[in-house]
Amino acid sequence: MTDDVSPTQPNPEDVTQQTAATLTAIRDRSPLVHSITNYVTANFIANTLLAVGAAPAMIDVAEEAGVFAPVASGLLVNLGTLSHQQRDAAREAVPAATAAETPWVLDPVAIGALPLRTELATELVGHAPGAVRGNASEIIALAGAGAGGRGVDSSDETTAAAPAASTLARNEGTIVAVSGAEDYITDGRVAMRVGNGHHFLTRVTGGGCALGAIVAAALGSRGEIPALHAVTAAHIIFGIAAEQASGRAGGPGTFVAHFLDALASVSPEEVASGARVQVETVHEAARGRA
Repeated sequence: MTDDVSPTQPNPEDVTQQTAATLTAIRDRSPLVHSITNYVTANFIANTLLAVGAAPAMIDVAEEAGVFAPVASGLLVNLGTLSHQQRDAAREAVPAATAAETPWVLDPVAIGALPLRTELATELVGHAPGAVRGNASEIIALAGAGAGGRGVDSSDETTAAAPAASTLARNEGTIVAVSGAEDYITDGRVAMRVGNGHHFLTRVTGGGCALGAIVAAALGSRGEIPALHAVTAAHIIFGIAAEQASGRAGGPGTFVAHFLDALASVSPEEVASGARVQVETVHEAARGRA
């Protein structure tokens, strides 16, 4: 949970400056990100963390997860391939992280139609996550306003999830990020719309999973940077790296390699100057204003 108060007069220039500061903080502090995550994408998540300057730890054994979470800088709980072992590990790690004030991120993959993961996501979100990141259908389902999408794919547009995201953020005292062609990030009072990214991210396995890990790294190294700005910065950094990679890639296969290279080389100045972000108060965002 975050106690940060959103600025009363949001300033896009301040957001871009905080984005540069967030990238610098990740590289300076090399946050250790404890990941309980999708086994299909674990390798990509680990490489993404290493590329941006963080350190991955893929620990999903219940007997170790609760011990390790307080040691880590941040925790990612991704429900993509939910085994009994991972479910038990999440239930050990999340309360331990909360007690130790280790920021943690919930990625409620494919909830809504699937009851086991929906029940677990609903249980875990009550343990003060630093952020919740998902697609529009997942966020709507977690807020109790819909039945979810088609597995990991969203059947809803980002704008449709804005009211649910804002309500969920206020109710849980967290940052909620909705991923899509335009990302929507809110603390329930202020909303950021981020237009950075590239469609190749939807053509490779693990784009959203890796983004959740970068969010955990940003929260785990933010220092005095407000949580909303840090989560927004993670989306901007991720999106700009994708844009840079797309210009060098011949398709989804080569995109992955170029994307990791771009994450490793993108500069704070580039993420500040390349950010495409709009800032809104929630009453405007809830009406779907762009």
